[in-house]
Amino acid sequence: QVQLVESGGGLVQPGESLRLSCTASRSGFSIDTMGWYRQAPGKQREMVAFAKRYGSRVYADSVKGRFTMSRDNVKNTVYLEMNSLKFEDTAVYLCYAELSQTTYWGQGTQVTVSS
Repeated sequence: QVQLVESGGGLVQPGESLRLSCTASRSGFSIDTMGWYRQAPGKQREMVAFAKRYGSRVYADSVKGRFTMSRDNVKNTVYLEMNSLKFEDTAVYLCYAELSQTTYWGQGTQVTVSS
């Protein structure tokens, strides 16, 4: 079992930045993959970024060059640095972790980009 706790969402204007955090209840070294999805109203859940335990990061085309994901296995935490935010980035951002072929989800944190 893995519990995930996210933080860092909020309301920002276009062009501003936010940093999301997600901390797992067990060692990051034991988790295969950690990453982020997002879900906007009326839209399908969309992969934003993920990282294997020791692998490189993978990003959705819609966020490449603007979002940076980092993973700190010592702190059991992943971060999503979001820059140059756009209206279309508005969504609930959900952290997830894959361990032994089971996917665990956080509760989600709201990101709203509005002028």
